[in-house]
Amino acid sequence: MSIGRLIRTLIWACGLTLAAQAHAQATRTWVSGVGDDANPCSRTAPCKTFAGAISKTATGGEINVLDPAGYGGVTITKAITIANEGVGEAGVLVSGTNGIIVNAPSGSQVNLRGLVIEGLGTGLNGIRVLSGDVRVENCVIRDFRGNPGAGINVEATAASRVFVGTSSISGNLTGIQSANSAAAPVVIQDTTIDRNTNFGIVATGMFGIVTMNRTTVLGSPTGISAPNPAKVQSYGNNVINNLEAGTTVTPLALQ
Repeated sequence: MSIGRLIRTLIWACGLTLAAQAHAQATRTWVSGVGDDANPCSRTAPCKTFAGAISKTATGGEINVLDPAGYGGVTITKAITIANEGVGEAGVLVSGTNGIIVNAPSGSQVNLRGLVIEGLGTGLNGIRVLSGDVRVENCVIRDFRGNPGAGINVEATAASRVFVGTSSISGNLTGIQSANSAAAPVVIQDTTIDRNTNFGIVATGMFGIVTMNRTTVLGSPTGISAPNPAKVQSYGNNVINNLEAGTTVTPLALQ
């Protein structure tokens, strides 16, 4: 075989391999405590971890939890949904690192539902948001007391939006921290932020904007810290204690 023909054959083979890999990404995948990351992540042959499943899930697709288990930390770089629809505890247990990092392209929608994210006292952040629109619902985030030790840490470097609903955030150094270098409003609704060691909510800088609705912030030495120009807005139906001196909560009218 000539060198030219050999090169063409290799290019053709590589093209088939890349096409097969692209085809292998499914819009819906599954994980199970008895799965294997070597599997295709189908319902009958699930993966074992979120990290194993995410590479086999197409952009905009969904990873579903089949049974109670620990599924490990994951870094998310595309639009995706990770969902536990009531099958039992779907855990993300980490020690000395982050639970979930979201660094998706600006405007990408990332949905996290029904997860228990546990820092075991040494975790850095439960959810760390660098870029992307993130929706956190029905999650428990606790025991992140490393550095910085936030249940949810929004450090957006590109325009983003974070919504936290019907969740519990407790036992961390800080419940929710908003410290962005780009516009990234944080909306908190129907959520309990309780017994965090230092702060319930911290917002800093001109892009630290937090809006609260039907939310409880209790049990921390400082419930909310938001020095000017950061902004906290409340619909007036929240329970908040221990505002830091100099922090103003702007009332919003219910419509």
